[in-house]
Amino acid sequence: MPPRTAVTGRSQEPRRRFAEELRLLRTQRGESLRQLGTALGWDASLFGKLESGQTLGSPEVAEALDQHYGTAGLLLTLWELAAGDPTQFKERYRRYMTLEAEAVSLWHYGVSTVHGLLQTASYARELLSTGGLRGEELTKQVDARIGRRALLDSEDAPRFRTILSEAVLRTPLADATEWREQLEYLVDMGERPNVMVQIVRHEVGLHALSNTDTMFLRLPDGRTAAWVETGYSGELVEETAASERLQLSYDLVRDVALSPAESRKFISRMLEEVPCEPST
Repeated sequence: MPPRTAVTGRSQEPRRRFAEELRLLRTQRGESLRQLGTALGWDASLFGKLESGQTLGSPEVAEALDQHYGTAGLLLTLWELAAGDPTQFKERYRRYMTLEAEAVSLWHYGVSTVHGLLQTASYARELLSTGGLRGEELTKQVDARIGRRALLDSEDAPRFRTILSEAVLRTPLADATEWREQLEYLVDMGERPNVMVQIVRHEVGLHALSNTDTMFLRLPDGRTAAWVETGYSGELVEETAASERLQLSYDLVRDVALSPAESRKFISRMLEEVPCEPST
């Protein structure tokens, strides 16, 4: 099939096209960003970031803009195309990594795996290899992940809280010795003054983040951004209302989690269940 011919002069790349359409619709109406923000009830800065391509916002924002401009679902369709474009994942993740390095505090919830900042090399290698990485590329990615741990070692290290589902501790590595090292590392890190490790027991039942791996970044200017991830993709949430809704869910999960001290005891009990390698 021959490549599609551009007839509008506007971008064929989904994220850029979404931003271009937003800017065009607003300027055609003669609205300022401030006026648009007032009309829709969101910060004007959000719409500036949408039009510059810094963020995609949320489907709720796209729907509100469709209603505001009378575009009958056009903007929501463009948003869906941009959000589903696989080429955008690396771009979003690069921005996330930039924000992570700037953050003054980080709050994490993990559904099934230990966060990269708390992984041992063995854990990272086994996890990454399940995704198909092999050879030099696997070694490169493991080294990069372990290098990220330096973020928690610096003099001005951010405060880091991770809340882990009990399922994380019930999914061991293939090698018992390596799994023991990972559990011991969690205990050791949880004793640092700037790191809190908490566990949500199975007995808690369903809760607000039962299927969502989430990281919140508290930034120096007071904003909070969220990174929501699946096994296949991730989304950077910088829009205030959406981020606040996720934070409320996180607070509800924190309320039912074991305290940091109780969590260390729980992990220590898990360590007792790990079989010792027979001596030779």
